[in-house]
This record gives sequence, structure tokens and C-alpha cells, in this order.
Amino acid sequence: MSITEKRPVHIVGGGLAGCEAAWQLARRGSAVVLHEMRPTRSTDAHKTDSLAELVCSNSFRSDDSSNNAVGVLHAEMRRLGSLIMACADSHQIPAGGALAVDREGFAEAVTAAITAHPLITVERGEVAGLPPDEWDSVIVATGPLTSPALAEAIRARADEQALAFFDAIAPIIHFDSIDMDVCWFQSRYDKMGPGGTGADYINCPMDKEQYEAFVAALVASDTVPFREFEANTPYFDGCLPIEVMAARGPETLRHGPMKPMGLTNAHNPTVKAYAVVQLRQDNALGTLYNMVGFQTKTRHSEQVRLFRMIPGLEKAEFARLGGLHRNTYLNSPRLLDASLRLKALPRLRFAGQITGCEGYVESSAMGLMAGLFAAAEQRGEAPALPPPTTAHGALLNHITGGHIETVEAGPRSFQPMNINFGLFPPLDANPTRDTEGNRLRGAQKTVAKKQVLAARALADLDAWAKANADEPNEAAA
Repeated sequence: MSITEKRPVHIVGGGLAGCEAAWQLARRGSAVVLHEMRPTRSTDAHKTDSLAELVCSNSFRSDDSSNNAVGVLHAEMRRLGSLIMACADSHQIPAGGALAVDREGFAEAVTAAITAHPLITVERGEVAGLPPDEWDSVIVATGPLTSPALAEAIRARADEQALAFFDAIAPIIHFDSIDMDVCWFQSRYDKMGPGGTGADYINCPMDKEQYEAFVAALVASDTVPFREFEANTPYFDGCLPIEVMAARGPETLRHGPMKPMGLTNAHNPTVKAYAVVQLRQDNALGTLYNMVGFQTKTRHSEQVRLFRMIPGLEKAEFARLGGLHRNTYLNSPRLLDASLRLKALPRLRFAGQITGCEGYVESSAMGLMAGLFAAAEQRGEAPALPPPTTAHGALLNHITGGHIETVEAGPRSFQPMNINFGLFPPLDANPTRDTEGNRLRGAQKTVAKKQVLAARALADLDAWAKANADEPNEAAA
């Protein structure tokens, strides 16, 4: 049976992972039916019915492919023809060393590309339960807000409790309500990024007294109570609410999202700020800025009072206040095989945050992999796994079981993870000298090690892609 005679691949979920999977399949000549439940059924976090809507930050994080693991993942995705990265690049806005996007323009671009593709059909409506038996190839990419009916059906079929953690939303402020006589533009250490100038963040300084008063008020603030189904869900350490961080100790925030390092107050250069709140541009017009690292579960009325304590934000007007929602994911090392298929029901493949990765880019990357794996099966071939030395391979290995070790108490619990160099296989030998033969010392060794890991990843990705090229049908794309 030719690929054009096969049944379509059904993808459940029109977020970043689902859209990326659909794009990769369609590029290779496979018909796709993409199911998105919005607007028929909405969620607590989404605001529009666009595909690939960004509900948390608008940042894809570092774009440095030589020194940062997520930057390496960016580069690998671009080389593999990622739709998500192409749309992010075409809608980038200044953000220092990070790749940030105009969230509305980005989502509209992804939606336009998906709906215009002749091999992709978008169907709106909830898949309430396991996909029907006649769907013989399915990718479930329902993300952190999987509908209860589908989540329960998956849990029952897998015969294991799903895990969950909390993900958070940071507030967004209207630029014209920020007092720029107090605040100033500067990226940390004046670092320039894609489309940036080295002065891409707005910085709000605090002295010691202001910082201590803010932390005290934050710790004492009233938070939204957990709903019954959220009561025993753990937080993810990479996205803690600021009030939880503050409760861990009075200095926690100024060594986290409020650290003052690498910044000089343009209005008073001789006085070092005790703490700094940073705001990052949130849309292409530059009219909205989000509070970096300020995800919170405090009540909305409390947020307005608290954040107006920050110098420069006394008259801040909020386009959106912070929030927190439960994020559901599978115990993937136990439930999924190496190509992301559910062991108990191999016609189902999973992608995105539901697999236990964390972050927009990581979710998209697993959607890309799921699309490539499903496309190979459509051609009657076994999926080719990327080398573990690549960013895609390292993340896939973490998700599907490479991280598990048996200890006295039993297997370690599976936790969601951002891509980082700690997931990459170690080098045979760490670099000891630079390119000019000089001996590396201290932090230089760490930097050089990251650069070698990054270079190895991209070289191995190129070799893998060349060996497994399947000549995408660009005429259909």
C-alpha cells in the first residue's frame, strides 16, 4: 500500500507539539487530521482559538547554539525544517540573548500554515476518550491541559496513575504605565540577542528596605486556594510561583528572578541596586511587557497591590495578571517505548508536555520527533532514533527511560525536564586547552566543555539527518 493509500494520521491537540508533528508528516506526503477541542471546549489558560497559542511566557529562551543547550535544540530544529522555529524566527521581538516572539503574530502564522496545507485537515471538537479503533495511527499531543475524559481514558488503558505538576503564568503590563524616570532599558551584561540591541529589558531597581518590604508583603499575601483535584500536585522547580520562592528564605528572590548582577542603573550609575525586577517585551508593537519569573498564585487583587510596590510600577496597568494551572504528564519511562508509543496500545504515540518534557521548545521538538517517527511507519520503515549526543536524542532518552537508575528505595521518580547539557552523554575527554593552546582555568573549562558538547550535537544531528533523509515532499508543503 502506498503512503497516499494509507489512512490519515490523527493528531489530538493543536498546540506547538501537535502542529509540529502535523507539519513534519504533511511535508513527507502523509495525510493528517488535526483535532483541536477549542473553541468547542476551552481551558482555564487559553484565550483564543488559534493553534499553537502561547499561554505562559512568550520566550523560547536562549538562542545561543554554542553555549546553551536550548540554543542547540533551536539550531537542530531549524535544520530539520521545524514549522515552530520558522514562525518564531519570523515573529521575533528583542529579548537580549533570548528568542522571544510576538505571541499573537506567532500563533496566527502557525495557524495559517497548518490550515493552508493541502494534506492537513483541522477538525474542531473534543476527543472525549480513547481515539476510535479505526484510527490506526494517532499522536496524542494534548499538552498540560489534557481534557479530563481523555486523561482518564489514557490512565485506565495504561493501568497507571498519571503524574501532574503546576505550571504558571506571569503578569503582563502596559508599557505606557511604567515610570521610565525610575526604570531603564538594559539586558543583563548588555548581552545582545536575535534582533536585540543589548538594552532589551526594562529594569526596576529596589534598595534593601524596599526589597525586604516587598518580600514580607508577598509572603503574607492571600493566594487562590487549590481546587480539590490540585491539592496533592507538586510544583515544578523550574517554574515556581514567586510566593513559594520567597517563603523559602528572604534572600531567595534576589538570587533568582530579582538578581541585580550585570545591571547598572542608568539614572544613578554609582548606586548598586539591591534587587531588580526585569520586564521583557511581549508583543511586536512594544506596548506590552511581561514580568520575568513572576508567575504567581496570589489573588488578582493582591497582585495589583504587591506589584505596584515595585519602584517604577506604582501606576502599572495590567493587561493580564498571573495565574497557575495544573499540568498533566505521563510516567513516560514506564509507559512509552523509545519512539514515544504507548506500550500498552502502540497505535497511540505521545508528544509534547504530556510526555514529561518542559518548555515550548522541548514540547515542539518532541512533536517533531513524533511526526518523523509516524512518517517512517507510514512508509513501512522502522523509526530512526536520533543519536543521544544530539539535543533531540538527549531529551528523548530522558523521557523514554534513559535517566532511570535503581536505588535501594526503588526506581527514581520521573520528573519533567528542560533540555540541559546534563542530559547529554559526557565527552570522552573534557577540553583542557583553548584553540590557541592556552591552558583553560576555572570557569573557562565549563564554557569550553559546553561548546564542545554543542558542536558535537550539531555535527551528529547533521550526520543523522543525512543518513535518514526521506526527501520531504516540498511540493505538497
